[in-house]
Parts: sequence; structure tokens; C-alpha cells
Amino acid sequence: MRKTIILALFLLVAIIAGCSGESQTTSKELSDKKLVVGVTAGPHEEILEVVKQVAEKDGLEIELKVFSDYITPNTALAEGDLDANSYQHKPFLEQFNEDHNTNLVPVAKTVLNPMGVYSKKYKNINELETGAKFGLPNDPTNGSRALHILEKEGLVKLKDEKKYTASIYDIVENPKKLEFVELEAAQIPKHLSEVDLAAINTNFALGAGLNPKKDSILLESPDSDYVNYLVVRPENKEDKAIQKLIKAYHSDEVKKFIEDKFEGSVIPGW
Repeated sequence: MRKTIILALFLLVAIIAGCSGESQTTSKELSDKKLVVGVTAGPHEEILEVVKQVAEKDGLEIELKVFSDYITPNTALAEGDLDANSYQHKPFLEQFNEDHNTNLVPVAKTVLNPMGVYSKKYKNINELETGAKFGLPNDPTNGSRALHILEKEGLVKLKDEKKYTASIYDIVENPKKLEFVELEAAQIPKHLSEVDLAAINTNFALGAGLNPKKDSILLESPDSDYVNYLVVRPENKEDKAIQKLIKAYHSDEVKKFIEDKFEGSVIPGW
């Protein structure tokens, strides 16, 4: 009986210690001397290399970990292998949190890869004629994004409850009577001459020799819901190290690099 009581007390102490340890781990403040930041290969990696140089002047060392997919950087952050990541917009983050039962939070805007509207017929969106054919991406994410660009310009009105999932069936006002032609996003540049105008993602536009800043007749603004963010665990959002990271990212040096390097295909979102 005595052994049973001792064993029970031992287990109780172990459980309490374990719970205490877990609490300390999840609430631990990050070091203001070094951060491990996850990025995807390409523009986000290139920009963070400059952020890294700027942060060093403020006494913050940044170690970059580069990923080739969009899921692993969030998983690594949630599990504590990263201190922050930089590659995603809010709609993606919210869906990830919902799908994976996580609560990662955005703390600062970074850059926007702007979706643009292009045309071989019109030189200005004000030339748009009634009944024009509009090439619209046929996948839910990009299609909805394109419709919101049109809504912001006053060319359509969508159902109020549709934020990131709007489709052509959610259009309640279409004063120009636009005719929507749904196409695979990657194929739209090839079919641009077959419609009057079309929405094209930055990566596909660049691949077709189109520069978003110079060639689009309508361009997504930096205050778009699809601007990217620095993302962290909720318990670290006010940490000094994260504030140093944000300060470095929002520096004049980084902004100039983005503008000079990408020439409008990636734009500062802050």
C-alpha cells in the first residue's frame, strides 16, 4: 500500500513538473541576439538576405532556413524549429491554422506579388467597353482575388459574406456587363489576345514577358488582403527580437532593394 502511495505521488510530481516545463517552453521569450527565420526560395529569400544585413547593425543575427513548399515553414514554426517565417498572405495563413489546428499570427506586412489586369485591346481601364470579355482564373483562390480587384475598382459588386471564396456566382452587380471567361491561371497569358482583358498572377505575367508595373492597366494595391506577412507564434509577437526583425524589414535599405531588384513585380507592402 505504501509503495502504491509513493508511486502515485511520484507520478503526480512528474506530471506537475512536465506541465510546468511545457508552460515555460511555450511562453519563453525569444533571444534578442539571434532568430531563425524560414523563407521560400526566390524573392522572399533574396529580400531576407538584405534584412539580415540590416538587422546585424542592430545586434540581431538572423539564420535563414529555405523551404521549397508552402506547408513545412508553418509546421516548423508551430513546432518551434523556427522563430518566424516570411512567405505567405493572410488567406493562406488562416486556412493553414484552420486545417492544422494551429494559431500562428501575422505581425508585420512584407511584400505583395501584385495580380494585374492586362489587355492587348485597352491601354487604360477607363476605356473598358460594355460587354467586354474578361479572362478570369478558374481556381477559387486566384478567381476570388481577381474579382476583388474588380470590386475595388467599382466594376463589380460581390456578396458581402464572400471574402476569399467569391466566384462569378457571387456577383450581385455587373454594371459593365462583363462576360467572364474562366481559364487556368497559368494559361491566361497565352489566351490574352482571345479576350479583351484578363487577370494574371505576377509569376505568370513575368513568364510571358509582362511587367506588372509597366504593362498592367489595373494593378493590385499594396493594401490588398494578399500582401505577405512576417508570421510568428502568438506568445512571441511582442518580443524584442521580433520587433528588431520588423524594424530591419521595414528599413529604407530593404525597400530600395525591393524596388530596384524587382522593378514592380514585387512591391513593398508596408
